[in-house]
Amino acid sequence: MSTHPVTFFSPGDADEVERTNLLDLDREGLRAFFVEIGEKPFRAEQVMKWVYHYGVTDFDEMTNISRPLRERLSAIAEIRAPQVLSCQDSADGTRKWLFAISGGNSIECVFIPDEDRNTLCVSTQVGCALDCSFCATARAGFNRNLTVSEIVGQIWMANRSLLRDHPQGERGVSNVVLMGMGEPLLNMKSVVPALKLMIDDLAFALSKRHVTVSTSGVVPKMDRLHEAVDVSLAVSLHAPNDELRNELVPLNKSHPLEELMAACWRWLADGNRKKHIMFEYVMLDGVNDRPEHARELAKLLGDMPSKVNLIPFNPFEGSGYRRSSEEAIQRFAKILRDRGVFAIARRTRGEDIDAACGQLAGEVEDRSKRWRKFAEPRFGERAS
Repeated sequence: MSTHPVTFFSPGDADEVERTNLLDLDREGLRAFFVEIGEKPFRAEQVMKWVYHYGVTDFDEMTNISRPLRERLSAIAEIRAPQVLSCQDSADGTRKWLFAISGGNSIECVFIPDEDRNTLCVSTQVGCALDCSFCATARAGFNRNLTVSEIVGQIWMANRSLLRDHPQGERGVSNVVLMGMGEPLLNMKSVVPALKLMIDDLAFALSKRHVTVSTSGVVPKMDRLHEAVDVSLAVSLHAPNDELRNELVPLNKSHPLEELMAACWRWLADGNRKKHIMFEYVMLDGVNDRPEHARELAKLLGDMPSKVNLIPFNPFEGSGYRRSSEEAIQRFAKILRDRGVFAIARRTRGEDIDAACGQLAGEVEDRSKRWRKFAEPRFGERAS
């Protein structure tokens, strides 16, 4: 593990004039902004190229825009991403950033390089509004939703950082997963325009198949997301029956498995989307990793086009859970495969810098007061 000084772009404090942060606007929003100030809508495309293709933050450098407009933009607008507080590198190449945001909070974002892709795991909330029992982010509580600029700013800043270290650009972000801090579908107002920027050719220009939204199963919002933008879907499942899922993912009490599976089928129904849904399943020793659970999961998924991502549990203090053994994980995967379910046993990345799945916490001024529930560790008998 290494920690190195931060030398990335760090915007100054906002002055007394409240400016519009252009990173908060997708192409449609930016065109409306220019119309509102009496300019032609095509100015949006010009500015987007400067911001996203060239990383320009100073309007004076946007030389194909008239000087009077540049001066006006300097007075009423800004391009401001979250400020980097720290950056850590794992022994396995994973990198984690800690970003400062308003209200004395901070969020975390993780870059995971691989042979065929470079994935950025992005946060969408300060903490998490849900209460999954095995997740360090949930334990930190919840403060607020992130803005569009705070979501896409993570990608924007990551690319700047990676370009500094790799000027040839071979390690830029190629895939984005909304699997960091927070439940994305409880922040639709910011997440949808952020997703549109990710796949916009004038912004990040990512393939819609390489942008994935992970949800714990907010069913009504799954349908809304399906209508709003074409990206890939991952579902944090973690249990094959309602009784166990109610314990691990309390949201299941509002949207049980029958309702969730129906929403997944609706997601696939039009045939225009990616041809499968990824189901995430964290492996908890003696809790959800037994052979009967694997058989039950295979029955639940049936012939749904799906992939199951088996994730080794990443321990944190007071969790009350233990990681399943490698033998149990491989046995679970084999039972699924033998029943026609595509299953992958994921290897843990970034564990030495607390960047692995379920470990992101940042600094959260908890408005939910959830910490009070954990004065004594839940399920503590399982850790003995």
